[in-house]
Amino acid sequence: MADLSQEEWTKQLEADTNAIVLDVRTQDEVDEGIIPNAIHIDIFKGQGFINEVEDLDKTKNFYVYCRSGNRSGQACAIMNQLDIKNAYNLLGGFNEWQGEVAHVE
Repeated sequence: MADLSQEEWTKQLEADTNAIVLDVRTQDEVDEGIIPNAIHIDIFKGQGFINEVEDLDKTKNFYVYCRSGNRSGQACAIMNQLDIKNAYNLLGGFNEWQGEVAHVE
């Protein structure tokens, strides 16, 4: 797991051809906007979160974010325990996100 600044996270993501963006916020938070092309798995689902993460392709590089960077740090630690080697936490989370925002209908 690595904690990356907004700039590092974005730069690394743009150069990564094996990347998946993962949003671990609640549905209410996602309704306010999401980083484009992110997949959403709410960390508060508990075992449901673990089950969904276990179904992910472990060979991918995961760029994980939440609202502030706290829950996504926890998510990265869980993902590492589930044999996902490359999980990158967005420091400051969506609150400090400067990039594009999509709205899910």
